[in-house]
Amino acid sequence: MPPAPYRVIVRREAEADITDAAVWYHNRQSGLGDEFLSAVESAIASAAENPFRFPCLRRRPEVRRVLTDRFPYRAFFIRRDGAVIVFRVLHGARHDREWKSSIPKD
Repeated sequence: MPPAPYRVIVRREAEADITDAAVWYHNRQSGLGDEFLSAVESAIASAAENPFRFPCLRRRPEVRRVLTDRFPYRAFFIRRDGAVIVFRVLHGARHDREWKSSIPKD
């Protein structure tokens, strides 16, 4: 029997990242925002199923990254207490200091 997936917690900053990008894509083409949301949801679900599949970018705390399909976005997450905590979802062109300054302390 495969291990149960981790619970998913999406922090406020990540929710804002996702919403801003979805609105941007929707304004470019009707329906594209929904496709973006679906791609992000799928990426986060993959992280919850097996977070160890994804590269570790930092050790303490252990930060990992999952890429979205079709869209150039990266979701950054940590594991804590049986949960995958998504703390930022950023475009691939954004500088790493964006996610590094947002690592959850609590």
